[in-house]
Amino acid sequence: MRLRDRFVAVWLALLVASSSAHAQRVEMARFAGTARQSVAQVTTDVWVAVGFAAGTAALSPLDRALAHVLQDSTRQENVFLQRTATGLRFLGFPGSAIIGTSIYALGLALDDRTVASFGLHGTEAIAASFGAVWIGKNLLGRARPYNDIENPFNFKLARGFEGDRYRSFPSGHSAAAFAVAAALTAEAKIIWPEAHPYAGPILYTGATMVGISRMYNNKHWASDVAAGAGVGVLTGWALIRYLYSHDTQLDKWLLPGEDAKPAPQASANRNGPPLMFVWSIPLR
Repeated sequence: MRLRDRFVAVWLALLVASSSAHAQRVEMARFAGTARQSVAQVTTDVWVAVGFAAGTAALSPLDRALAHVLQDSTRQENVFLQRTATGLRFLGFPGSAIIGTSIYALGLALDDRTVASFGLHGTEAIAASFGAVWIGKNLLGRARPYNDIENPFNFKLARGFEGDRYRSFPSGHSAAAFAVAAALTAEAKIIWPEAHPYAGPILYTGATMVGISRMYNNKHWASDVAAGAGVGVLTGWALIRYLYSHDTQLDKWLLPGEDAKPAPQASANRNGPPLMFVWSIPLR
């Protein structure tokens, strides 16, 4: 082999090796970035869970006093408060599910994937939150306040299986309302950023009112509502984070049009780590 041919062969080998090394560096950097984002997301979830747990614990000593405030005869006889509480109870469930499926149906009719995804994912958030709530309600067996408003610490292991009157903790209506609020706020940040600043306050305020209505109706203690809110928020966040990092078969089957999910990297470059959300209102 002539010297020139040897030089070309060596140059080509070095070029291939350099390209391979560059590709490995890019892949390692992408993996490291994803790992950092995952750690940050888990850390945020842990701190939010700790915050809700602390809020639940802080409210527990006030359960009895707050129940007495809302069960005051003047407030209970107020027709406006009665009707508002009834409407909010319905909004928490099944109203939230009806609204979610209606939005999904509208998205299908318009062949609009964005609208359909809001409806579908909001409804999925409700279903996901009910799983965690059902376990807690039945295993912890807390008596509802209408059983004995003077005894807010009436827990008994697995007593929830005996009937609804012992399924107070956590609040299922609150969990459903907050799961929808968290999921839709998170999704709005990704696919409808212009609406995100308005969606959060509106949705979370509505969820908070649902939780208060459950206390007004003497079905839940304040700490039940705080715990339900925590379950709902964490469930809603986790659901959207999963859906936007995986190509789920359910989305392929049920959502119209092409998959328009933004790449997580693009979201991260624009707004920091993907799906790192800030909650601002301690919900139901």
